[in-house]
Amino acid sequence: MSSFPDYYALLNVSKTATPEEIRQAYKRESLRTHPDRFSNATETERKTATEKFQAVADAYYVLSDPARRKEYDVLFSSKRAGDKTSDPKASSSFFTQFASMFGGAGAAPAQGPRPDAENVFADVFEELLRPEVERHAPWWSYIGAVCGGGMGFIVANLPGLMIGAYAGNRVGAIRDAKGKSVAAVFSELGGSQKAEILRALAAKVLGATMQ
Repeated sequence: MSSFPDYYALLNVSKTATPEEIRQAYKRESLRTHPDRFSNATETERKTATEKFQAVADAYYVLSDPARRKEYDVLFSSKRAGDKTSDPKASSSFFTQFASMFGGAGAAPAQGPRPDAENVFADVFEELLRPEVERHAPWWSYIGAVCGGGMGFIVANLPGLMIGAYAGNRVGAIRDAKGKSVAAVFSELGGSQKAEILRALAAKVLGATMQ
């Protein structure tokens, strides 16, 4: 294999990065490369973004798991500097072979030898993604808000009402999703809705909206 994917470079972290640093790096890089943020992109630009988004997911999948990371680091140390690259195509050509080395190091990806990039994204961003997705949920969320608001009055003050309504809104939206995962609900949204959600996430994670 001529090119070896440098997953540390793909995530912009050092080889000594902690699990939390890797997680935060994945959040930043996945938001920067998510293909749904490029609403006006050409087919070529979108394809490039999709490849990078997948490679970033590959990197997180490998480096976030101690056993997979240990196997990867052995190979990483054996490669010459000139053989290592952050080119997403290197991950595409390499990942199937690398995945076969995991053996008993945890569960295999759900679909094929590579992780599903959208599922990885939704899993890592679930806490931030869920309320953004709920904003697009239909009337169940409003029913939940009304019920939650009633519970808020138990504590007889405005903060209690607000907290109760927020909690109820989450319950209502979860019922409306009929048991679907956040990834499934997000995938069913329209392109403009996805772009809006990604901008909101970027504002929270990157401190600025994505254009």
